[in-house]
Amino acid sequence: MPLRTGAEYLASLNDGRQVFLDGERVADVSKHKAFREAARSVARLYDIAAAPDNRELMTFTSPKTGQPVLRAFQIPKTHADLRQRRLFSEKWAEATFGLMGRTPDHVAGFFCGYAGVPEVFAKGGQRFADNVVAFYEKMRDEHLYVSYAIVPPQIDRSKPAHKQSDPALYAGVVEERGDGIVISGAQQLATGGVLSDWLHLSCIHPLQPGDENYANCLAVPINAPGLKLYPRRPFALRADNAFDYPLSSRFDESDSYVVFDKVFVPWEHVFIYRNVEVSRDQWWKTTAHTLGNHQAQVRYVVKLRFLAGLAQRMNEMTGNVAAPPVQVMMGELAALASIYEGMLLAHETVSQIKDGVLWPSALTLYSAMAMQSELNGRMLEIVRELAGGAFITLPSSLADLESPQTVADVERYMRSASTDARSKVALMRLLWDFLGSEFGARHQQYEKFYGGASFLVKQNVYRNFDWKRAGALVDAALALPPLGAAD
Repeated sequence: MPLRTGAEYLASLNDGRQVFLDGERVADVSKHKAFREAARSVARLYDIAAAPDNRELMTFTSPKTGQPVLRAFQIPKTHADLRQRRLFSEKWAEATFGLMGRTPDHVAGFFCGYAGVPEVFAKGGQRFADNVVAFYEKMRDEHLYVSYAIVPPQIDRSKPAHKQSDPALYAGVVEERGDGIVISGAQQLATGGVLSDWLHLSCIHPLQPGDENYANCLAVPINAPGLKLYPRRPFALRADNAFDYPLSSRFDESDSYVVFDKVFVPWEHVFIYRNVEVSRDQWWKTTAHTLGNHQAQVRYVVKLRFLAGLAQRMNEMTGNVAAPPVQVMMGELAALASIYEGMLLAHETVSQIKDGVLWPSALTLYSAMAMQSELNGRMLEIVRELAGGAFITLPSSLADLESPQTVADVERYMRSASTDARSKVALMRLLWDFLGSEFGARHQQYEKFYGGASFLVKQNVYRNFDWKRAGALVDAALALPPLGAAD
């Protein structure tokens, strides 16, 4: 089928999906103020990918249909393939300034990982391996936007899933039928779920014997009967104009609680069924987790580049750009951003080919993710220090720049040495929306936990580090001959 356009994507959102906001069902997310501009931002991504001038950069040929499809669905078999995936995701990330983390290329990476190593799913039965490959091909050839919910609700984390007060609190199997299964319960954190075509349900938390009902991996259309989305408060809803809220108004992809109320899933869309072992292995014995998070790191590097550009533009505007203390702080910011870009490139170059599939470097990926929660906060703090009181001396809103009663004072006293008042306020509003608004605060929390709690990611680093090689150096040092002895 032809590449999907933004208009086609927007039209597909009015499909009867159940999204509940402020106690009421949303009639059409593509037209509701809370989601409209974010949906348009996703639509622009599809248009970028479909543009004829971007054909080589953004697409490859489907081996099944012979038609161009998004490079997000290319299973990398060489280092060059992974680089092409990076360039694709970079193009999309730049269109959202790195602020939309769960664009269609994210979960696409997970299914590329699944389809590249389907034998992991075959441990539960060959039909499940066949199912996951077939669904990957459907995603690829129909240009689908799939989001995921893979974390159980925070109800009682002291107990495993099967020992919760109600067995249907966590999303799990409540009925098996000849033609499929029925799922009830809740799952989080479906970022982008309101904007997507399908939902991937699985569980990345460790499961144990007794949790089999929750050890599943499957996909359902967002408009499936019984599937309900409860988004957190959308920041765009309170963003009354794009001047004061240039980012909140456009790039809030929303995070949602997902409730399954007896949702039927046909067998063809079930990839793991009541199997604790395969539920664990889907993340670590395929390239799913490293490929999906390769996209996440591409997005993060673009976001850091945007942050550095904002800070530098602020310094230029205020006339501080040549001040040695400012250059030192900006040098630290640039160093940290460059470290993440270097780790991203290492994720590609240190990768290995196994059985015809490229496995991105888990060590470099998890090392970057492990420190992200700490270093991201440091980078934001640097920019806050550079800004000083600039954020808290801004006019109350765009109206102050337009009212005859206030505009003269604003234009006289709120300009900078190099720009007029409107340009200065526009830049500082942009920076504040990145750092200090509700949207900015959500992003700080998101970067802290998007890869999971830092101690879990650090354990991934521990498991992937070459301790044997490090220990061999210690053994060699301990075996050094006494001073003066012959070599």
